[in-house]
Amino acid sequence: MKTILIATDGTEPAQQAVHVGLELAADENASVTFVHAKPLVDLVEGMEDPKAPANRVPALEEDAVLRDALELARERGVVAQAELLLGSVPAQIARLADDIDADMIVVGSRSLGPLKRAVLGSVSRPLLGMTRRPVLIVQEPAVREPSAV
Repeated sequence: MKTILIATDGTEPAQQAVHVGLELAADENASVTFVHAKPLVDLVEGMEDPKAPANRVPALEEDAVLRDALELARERGVVAQAELLLGSVPAQIARLADDIDADMIVVGSRSLGPLKRAVLGSVSRPLLGMTRRPVLIVQEPAVREPSAV
């Protein structure tokens, strides 16, 4: 394995994916590309703010999610780069994986139920249908109720 693509958006499941992906990269001596894909809706909503600069596209250097991921990779001795993309999140991840010839894609999942998935959307499920590359889905750990003693 040479190249691992790790999708992150700063959420807890994505942070888990970053940690798992970096551990895998360190074990395999692979390089990592982090991707933070944002839906165009996020950009359009920002344009409604009259104080926002006109037609401003976020800069990679301003993305705290990617800065944090790159710093974590550096601390672990993993060679890494980052991409900030706009558009359909699953499609952007799949396209970038093809562009960099990723051996694996690592993505987090919140384990949403059917109703929440329909309302909030999902990245991992549509991504599986858009790529033939291996996808490692890191699920958020289940919260267990304390057992009665």
